[in-house]
Amino acid sequence: MVFIICVAYYFCLPNPLFKDPTATVINSSNNTLLGAQIAKDGQWRFPQNDSVPEKFKTCIIQFEDEYFYNHPGFNPISIFKALRENTKSGKIKRGGSTITQQVIRLSRKGNSRTYFEKIIEIILATRLEFKVSKNKILAYYSSNAPFGGNVVGLDAAAWRYFNQNANNLSWAENATLAVLPNAPSLIYPGKNQELLLKKRNRLLKKLLDKSILDTLTYQLSIAESLPQKPYALPQKAPHLLQKIAKLHYGKRIKTTIDYNLQAKTNTIVKNHYNLLSENEIYNSAVLILDVKTRQVLTYVGNAPTDKAHQKDVDIIDKPRSTGSILKPFLYAAMLDAGDLLPNTLVADVPTQFGSYTPENYNKTFDGAVPASKALSRSLNIPAVKMLQSFGLDRFHHYLKALKLKDLKYNANHYGLSLILGGAESNLWDLCKNYAAMSSTLNHFSNNSSTYLSNEFCEPTFLASDVKHFGKNTTDKTLFDAASIYLTYESLKKVNRPEGDESWEFFDDSKQIAWKTGTSFGFRDAWAIGTTKDYVVGVWVGNADGEGRPGLVGVQTAAPILFDVFDILPNSNWFAKPFDEMQEVSICNKSGYRASTNCDQVTPQHIQISGLKTKPCPYHKLIHLDKTETFQVNTSCENLNNITHKSWFVLPPLMEHYYKTKNPFYKTLPKFRTDCLGTNQTSIAFIYPKQGNTIFLPKDFDGKTNQLILKIAHSKPESTVHWYVNKTFVGSTKNIHELAISPKKGKHIITVVDEFGNQKKQTINISE
Repeated sequence: MVFIICVAYYFCLPNPLFKDPTATVINSSNNTLLGAQIAKDGQWRFPQNDSVPEKFKTCIIQFEDEYFYNHPGFNPISIFKALRENTKSGKIKRGGSTITQQVIRLSRKGNSRTYFEKIIEIILATRLEFKVSKNKILAYYSSNAPFGGNVVGLDAAAWRYFNQNANNLSWAENATLAVLPNAPSLIYPGKNQELLLKKRNRLLKKLLDKSILDTLTYQLSIAESLPQKPYALPQKAPHLLQKIAKLHYGKRIKTTIDYNLQAKTNTIVKNHYNLLSENEIYNSAVLILDVKTRQVLTYVGNAPTDKAHQKDVDIIDKPRSTGSILKPFLYAAMLDAGDLLPNTLVADVPTQFGSYTPENYNKTFDGAVPASKALSRSLNIPAVKMLQSFGLDRFHHYLKALKLKDLKYNANHYGLSLILGGAESNLWDLCKNYAAMSSTLNHFSNNSSTYLSNEFCEPTFLASDVKHFGKNTTDKTLFDAASIYLTYESLKKVNRPEGDESWEFFDDSKQIAWKTGTSFGFRDAWAIGTTKDYVVGVWVGNADGEGRPGLVGVQTAAPILFDVFDILPNSNWFAKPFDEMQEVSICNKSGYRASTNCDQVTPQHIQISGLKTKPCPYHKLIHLDKTETFQVNTSCENLNNITHKSWFVLPPLMEHYYKTKNPFYKTLPKFRTDCLGTNQTSIAFIYPKQGNTIFLPKDFDGKTNQLILKIAHSKPESTVHWYVNKTFVGSTKNIHELAISPKKGKHIITVVDEFGNQKKQTINISE
C-alpha cells in the first residue's frame, strides 16, 4: 500500500500543468513586443514566461505569501487561521492558500472550492514543490493568474494596463498588478477604482514598513495614478503576425525585425497612403532585407487602410504582374551568357511580333540605344528584342533557377510579354533574388574571388533561423559576379522617363541600384533597390486589381523606396570583381568590342564571357574624295586622291529614328555621279509589317479611317512611288508617309524609288 501510494503521489501531478490555449506573440530582435493574436478561448493569455521581474516577485510574495520561500507548498498556520475564521463566520471568508496552492487551483479551474478540493490542492502543491524550483512556481503563477476581464498573466496585463513590458514597470504598477488576482472579477482598471487604489497603497505601505522601499520612492509611488482602461496591444507588424500564427500558433516567437526600423517604415507607408488614397490607391507593401544575414528587418504587409480595401491581405507573398521588374534579370543573364556587352547598341524601332506590338512608355523611338541605357530608362521595345535574341526558353530557365514560385507555366504560355509583365511574381521572391545577387558580389570580394554554394537561400524572419551560405566554390550559382556588378552599375544610373514632370530627383549621394516596374493597365507599381547591405522592395496598387491613372512605379513606389533608404545607414558601393573581368577596347559609338574600323575606342573592363561577343558591325571603311563630300572609287578618282575613312552606319530603320535623337550622326555620303559604283540604297517598312492583319475603325460620322503607310529610306530626299496591287496611289519625298483607303482583303504594297529600288509588303484588311 505504501508503494502504491508513493507511485500515485509521484504521478499525481498533471503534465503539462496548464493546457489552456495561449496567444501568439511576436517580439522584435531586441525582444520588444511587435504584436499578439488573442488565444482561441478569447483570453489575452501570453505563452509561459519563466522570467519574472524582481519587483513583481517582491510585491506578489508580500501580498499573497510572505513565507513562500520557507513552506513545503502549504502553510499550516495560515490554514489554521483561515479554518478558525471561516468556522466562526459560517462561510468561507479566507482561503489561507499559498502561491503554490493557487498555482494548483489555477491549473484545476472549474472545480468547486470545498475542503476536499483544498486537501487535493495541498497534496498537489507539495508534489509541485518537489518537482520544480520556487522561481518556476512564481513563473507559473505570473503567467496564469487572472488580472481582470479577459487578461491572464503578467505579460499580457502589463501591456493591456500600462502599455509596456513587465520588466519596465514601476513599483506602483507592479503593486497594482500584484493585488489584482486576489479578486479579478471585482477589482480591475476601470472598475472599483477606489478600492483598488486602497489595496495598492496598503501594499506599498507594507513595502515601506519592511524597508523594501525608501520614503521618496514610496511617496512617488502612491502619487501615481491608476490605469483607467485597457490599451490595445501593439500591432507593429500585423501581417507578419498572421504569417507566424499559421506556423507557430500559440507560441512566443522572437523575430529578426528591427523595432525602430519597422516603426519608421510604418510611418512612411502611412504618410504615403494618405496621399495615394486621394487617387483611390489603397494598398502598398514594403520589405527590407539584410543582405549579409538574409534576415527580414521590416515587414509591412499592407497599408493602414480599411476592411473594404482588404487591409488584412498580406501583399508581400501574393502574385502580382511584374511589369518591368524582371528586366535586370534578363540583362544579367545576357551578360553572363556572353550575348551582350553593357553598352551594346540595341534596336529601338517600331516592332511587331505577330499580333504583339510592344511600345515604350513615352511612345517614342530612339532607333538604337545602349543596352545599359535601355535598362536604366526601362525601354520596352529593346527589352523585347533582347529577349527574342536571347531566347524565350533560355530566359525562362534562368527565372526558374531563381525559384520564382509564381512562374507556374512554360515559356510559350507567357511569350515575349514575359519581360513586360506577362508573368506574375511576388515581393518576397523578387527581394530574395536581389539580396542573393548583392550577397554574391559581397562574398566574391571577401572570399578571395570565390563563390558560395547557397547564395540563393530563402530569407528568414525567425531569430532562431540562422542562414548558412554554403561552402566556397569556384563555380557561380547562377550569374557571375562581373555580370551582376555591371547590371548594378546600369541600375545605379536610372533616369526619369521623358515627359514625366512629376518626378522628383532623389538624393544621388546614396549609391543605390534600383528598378521600377508598372504592370499593364496601371494595376501594379514596383520599386526594388539594393545597396551592399540592404534590399528594399516596394509594391503599390489595389489588392483587388483595380487600375488607376498615375499608378506608375516611378511616381508611387519609388518615392516610398527612397524615403525608406533615407532611414537606413549609408553603404559603400560594391567592390569591382576584377577577377571575373578583362579589359578590352570598346567602340565608343556602338558599345561592341572594337573592330579594326572603329575610329574611337576606350579601354573598358567587361565580363570574361563578353569576350565571345562579335566585334562592331556598324563601322565600315569607306573611300571619299579629298573634300570628304562624296564616296569615290578608282573608276572616277586617282588612287592618290582617295581618302579612306571609318564611318558609323546603322541599318535604315534604326538610322531613321537614331538621327532624330542624335544630331551629330552623319549619314553615309553618296557616290559621286561620275563614279561607276552604284549608290547603295536601303528601304525598310515602318508600318505596316509583313503579313499584318489590320482593322480600320470608323469615325463618328461613319467614315472608315485611312491606313497610314510609312517607310524609312536611306536617302530620304529621294522620290518614292507607291503602289497598291500594282495600282499607283501616290509619291512622297523627304517624309515618306502616305494615307490610303484600302478595301477588305489581301493587298500587296509596293514602293519604288527614283533609282529603281523597290520593296514589297503583303497585308490583310479585316472587317
